[in-house]
Amino acid sequence: MTALTSKQRSYLMSLASKENALFQIGKGGLTPELCTGVSEALESRELVKIAVLKNCFEDLRNTAEALAGRTRSQLVTVIGRKIVLYRPSKTKKVIELP
Repeated sequence: MTALTSKQRSYLMSLASKENALFQIGKGGLTPELCTGVSEALESRELVKIAVLKNCFEDLRNTAEALAGRTRSQLVTVIGRKIVLYRPSKTKKVIELP
């Protein structure tokens, strides 16, 4: 997967700003169930927003990079306590990148 350009990243961030967080990471951190759920959501939606709760004491950036690695997706951004991931769908393309 090629790296996202700044224009593509900006476009994805604008799409994500309108969406609600689908998942929450709490004190349990990254569980296998969470990673599986995020991966399935990425396949159907391509863009997923995740909220990190205040009781998650892991480093936010490291958590985001680890989740992106486990789901084979790209980290779009980490803003505040929100993580946005993108992965193009194999079966149904929803988002057309500029």
